[in-house]
Amino acid sequence: MKFTNMKRAGLSAAIILSLCSLSAYAEEKQDEPYMNKDQVNGTVDEAKGKVKEDTGKILNDKSLEREGNVQKNVGKVQKGVGNIKEDIKKDN
Repeated sequence: MKFTNMKRAGLSAAIILSLCSLSAYAEEKQDEPYMNKDQVNGTVDEAKGKVKEDTGKILNDKSLEREGNVQKNVGKVQKGVGNIKEDIKKDN
């Protein structure tokens, strides 16, 4: 599969934007003392899935795009489970 300069630039931009949004999210969460394992793993999976999804869109690879979408949503669910666990801890 040949990469054109336009695809390379688009792929690079997608990866950079995904990493920037992840770092912005991390800065936003600085006021919380820590994240539990589910929150961390969910956030990582969500970011990986977003990168895969964007890469699939740029490369017009529907299976990679679907795989990224699934991974992103699984990460969101896992992060939500971690958030619920933290809420339960705070209430006790």
